[in-house]
Amino acid sequence: MVKFTAIVLALAFGAASAFAPMRTPAALRKSVISNMQEPHGGTLVDLFVDDKEAAIKSCTKTIQLNPRQLCDVELITNGGFSPLTGFMNEDDYLSVVNDVKLANGLLFSLPVVFDTDDESIVVGDKILLKQDDLEIATFTIESKYLAQKPLECLNCYGTSSIEHPGTLMVAMEKGKYYLSGALEGLNKPVRDFPCKTPKEVRAELPDDKDVVAFQCRNPVHRAHYELFTRALDDEKVGKDGVVMVHPTCGPTQADDIDGTVRYKTYEVLKEETANPRVIWNYLPYSMHMAGPREAIHHMMIRKNFGCTHFIIGRDMAGSKSSLDGEDFYGAYEAQEFAESKSAELGVKCVPSLNLVFTEEEGYVTADEAETKGLTKKNLSGTKFRKALRAGEEIPEWFAFKSVVEVLRAPGNGIN
Repeated sequence: MVKFTAIVLALAFGAASAFAPMRTPAALRKSVISNMQEPHGGTLVDLFVDDKEAAIKSCTKTIQLNPRQLCDVELITNGGFSPLTGFMNEDDYLSVVNDVKLANGLLFSLPVVFDTDDESIVVGDKILLKQDDLEIATFTIESKYLAQKPLECLNCYGTSSIEHPGTLMVAMEKGKYYLSGALEGLNKPVRDFPCKTPKEVRAELPDDKDVVAFQCRNPVHRAHYELFTRALDDEKVGKDGVVMVHPTCGPTQADDIDGTVRYKTYEVLKEETANPRVIWNYLPYSMHMAGPREAIHHMMIRKNFGCTHFIIGRDMAGSKSSLDGEDFYGAYEAQEFAESKSAELGVKCVPSLNLVFTEEEGYVTADEAETKGLTKKNLSGTKFRKALRAGEEIPEWFAFKSVVEVLRAPGNGIN
């Protein structure tokens, strides 16, 4: 077999150039903040309009949103991406790509852009954004510019090789132009899993307790559960703190389990554990697999949802080369970068414990197991998936029985 070498994005993607000057975004709409955590930038954005009919009639063109764009539009309009009130213009885009901040100096780690190859879209167009027949938002085009894809990939993903799924997405899936402009929210997208807005989540969180966010994009197994419940004992977390498990259920890398299936596993686990200190919510977010940069992005989003702390896992949002399987990021690179930005962001990092299962004492830290000479048990992800497909018994120290049953159910893509 021919050995493929890494393919590098050509600079022929073109240099960025603006087609229109930047305009000041529309005034931010304040909403009730029920949790002690301040939203990023100081104000929780809420772009939903009351007169939907008038907003729809004012549009001149229509675009069907792809799954990634649908997630971005939802998180802009509901405030998950606060302080954004629309898609980034070129100044903000380049500032985020080069300096990990918006043009006004506010920390922001990944670009939020709307891509297109449509030559007919021009500044001044007002576009109706739809999910099939459902009107989701209006989008007033304020500028149109060429994406600087090689620069974006190298700075945001740490590589320009399309062996990285995020770089592949930017290179092959995104259009050559980026559009900026203000959004007006019309309707929440229809999904198989409920996605509450930041305002709705904040209304349900305790006002006077720390809220620790746990991000995941895979089914929760025993080690994960032990990890995020033990995080409440960390010295950085106040008395009676709670955990909000906030999985991403949008598009992710190709070999991940489908978001709807993952949602089903979370729901049965929520019922099985019935832990009053664990809150479950779902995030309509499209994964980038951008490692350190994405860790900051996740922290910012959870800050907008009211969280005060965030668990940074080993190799968080990391990815492996599609050719040789090598990791693109160091095991603790995301943790170190997040810790360096924690004070500026206003979210405290809670380190992820390195837990192992032992025959003598159950789950303990790897250091404790080593010190005590305990007998460790291990089941690799590869062996787990093989046993899952073969119908073999899965040890309950590794996975919850209810989760395994969902994964094995017909039509869930595991068999």
